[in-house]
Order: sequence, then structure tokens, then C-alpha cells
Amino acid sequence: MHNDFGARLQKYAKLVIKVGVSIQPGQELVLRVPIDAAALARKLAIEAYKAGAKYVNVFYNDDELTLIRYQYAPRDSFDYFPDWYAHAMIDFAENGDAILSVYASDPDLLKDQDPELISASRKAAAQKLRPFSELLGKDYAPWTVIAASTPGWANKVFAHLPEAERVPALWDAIFKICRVDASDPVEAWRKHTEELVKRSAYMTEKQYVALKYTAPGTDLTLGLPENHVWMGGYGKTPQGNPFTANIPTEEIFTLPHKDRVNGTVRATLPLSLHGNLVEDFWFRFEEGKVVEVHAARGEEVLKKLLETDEGAVHLGEVALVPQSSPIARTGILFYNTLYDENASCHLALGRAYRTSLKGGEEMSEEEFGAAGGNDSLIHVDFMIGSDEMDIDGILSDGSAEPVFRQGEWAFEV
Repeated sequence: MHNDFGARLQKYAKLVIKVGVSIQPGQELVLRVPIDAAALARKLAIEAYKAGAKYVNVFYNDDELTLIRYQYAPRDSFDYFPDWYAHAMIDFAENGDAILSVYASDPDLLKDQDPELISASRKAAAQKLRPFSELLGKDYAPWTVIAASTPGWANKVFAHLPEAERVPALWDAIFKICRVDASDPVEAWRKHTEELVKRSAYMTEKQYVALKYTAPGTDLTLGLPENHVWMGGYGKTPQGNPFTANIPTEEIFTLPHKDRVNGTVRATLPLSLHGNLVEDFWFRFEEGKVVEVHAARGEEVLKKLLETDEGAVHLGEVALVPQSSPIARTGILFYNTLYDENASCHLALGRAYRTSLKGGEEMSEEEFGAAGGNDSLIHVDFMIGSDEMDIDGILSDGSAEPVFRQGEWAFEV
């Protein structure tokens, strides 16, 4: 571990509080964090209180306790999710409190567990937390997802290193990717997010009716709804306070039209899904719906995901990320969606963000669906980008313009 680790961790915490959730004086912070990242939780609390937070609510989670449930709990208890927790999270979001989640699970945690139980547990949680997820999807409260180096995750990413070096190596990667080692990390992030905002504005103005993806194993036409909005860099609460939903973030994204996706798309990175790895997989779409899926590993878990509800077989997000992103340049496979999705163009099965459609936050479910927006209990990103991928934007007259060539932006802003 570097001699200056404590100072770097404090800089990371400051960045997350100021640029991530952007704490305002008098606001509460809700911190959901692995118990292995308690040192980070303390640094985050310090920065939150220094920024004027009224109170820091901490909810610790533990991979080992999660695994113990699958090993020992009654088999008929996995459709249970505690009401108190769901009510608390909904209350926090309705109050506009800042929601900060630290995502650092062991990618192989549940690899030997029953996919039926995993599916039941995730569905029960998603159902109870649906109002909470909908509020965050409308940017009603500032929210941010970050990562921390934990033994379970570091052991997977850096299995080739001696055990004592794994957690420090993952911290080094996190700090580098998140620009913590810049002379002024907060200013470095402000410049970076402005670049993403400019690209989002360019793509929104284009109003392409579809994107055409071409790469080995991928031949996909993805329709875009009228009045779609590309987003990136940061969002804003109804009060106008900016926040960055993911740190790191290298993407711009919008929603596809749920009924206008056709063709085949192959994933280029494994997907860490509910403690299982899904590898070497592809989907075939017809009229927006997954009609065929295959995976070399984890196919059963993937199929269970698609059975969650009617919207699970439709797409809710399309995101563009160049292969030159800092995460892709590391050459590291992180087995963590927050990091891997920011190394690669990706799509997401399930729920669309209401803010990706002009006026979407005010629409009824029926209006949003009629406009092309998808609704589901799930939102699961999977990575499809590579340095062999070309993407064209299709205009209303049928003509095409280059958006990506060989995995890189084909336009300047």
C-alpha cells in the first residue's frame, strides 16, 4: 500500500461528495457500503459533514452474510424482502436526500447457488424497491454509484498477483481511473463532464431515428424514439443541483425505442450478474424483443433474468463509450459493471431512464410506453464495444452518418 494511501482515499472521498452526490448544506446522506470498505465510509462521512450534511445514514452489507443466507436459509424464504428497508429508501429519495452506493461485490460469490433462488431474491427486492428506483430514474434525488477495493473483488481482478498485493493494486487502479491523482481531481472531473455534456448535446440535436451497429458477431439496428435526449457527465435534481450518477463515467446514453430493435448483438466482456459470471453470450432481437439467447457460461442465470417481467426482454438504455476511455486503456477486466461498462459501448436490458425522453418525467406509464420507453423491474447493462465496432446514425431520410469508427468517436465537438 502506498505511504500516501490515506491522503489519496480522502481525496477520493472529497471527489465523490463534491462531484458525485454534490451534498448541499442541511441535506442527509444515505451511504450503502460493503463492510470491507468501512475505512472509505469514514472518509466519506468526514467530507459529507464538512460540506454541511445534516446526518450520514450508513447501511453496511457483507458478501459473507449474503452467501450464508443462500447456504442456510429456508428454501421458501427467498421471495421475502424487508418492508422497513424499502420504506426507508423510498422516504430518503422522496426527501431529496443524497444516495451513495458503493458497489464492490465478489463476482463469483453465488456461482454455486441455485439460480431459482437468486432470481426470486432479486425479483423480491426489485418489486419492493420499485418506487425508489423510479424516483432515482427521474433524478428526483442526487445519487451516485462508486466502487471500493475489497478482498473478494480484488482477488478476482488481480488473481495473478501475490495475495497481499491485490487490494492495493485495485485501489491504485480505482484512483487512477477516477482521476484522484490529478493535481485538482474536482476540477479534472468538471472538465471531463463538460466534454460529455457537449457530445450529448450534439447527438440530441441530430435526432437520429436509429443506430446501426456492425462488428464481429454483431449486426444490429436499434431504433430511437422521437424526442430522445442523450445524457452524460451529470444530471440535475428538480432544484437544479448537479450530480454525477457514476464515478467513473465515460459514457453518453439515451433510451432506445423498445419495439424497434432488430438483429444480433454479441457481448464483448463478461457480465457479473447476481454473483455469477455470464461469459461469451449473444442476443437476437426481433421487433425490440429478445427471441434468442446463448451463453458459454451462465446461460441459465441470464435466461432467468429475462423472465423477470415483460419489460426484461426489451432494451432500456443505449450507451456510447470510446475504446480510448481510461478504463479500456488499463487493459484490465474488472468483472464489475460500473467499471466495465465505462470501458465499452453497452446496452441495458430493462427499465429506461425517464430523463432520456423529453418530458418523460411527467408522463404516465402508458404515455411513456407509447413513446417507446421501456419499463421493468430490472436494469442490467452488458458490454458490446470493441475496436472493431462501427456505428452509423440513421437520419429520417434514410441516409447514414458515421458516429463510431473502429471503436472511436467519428466526430469532434
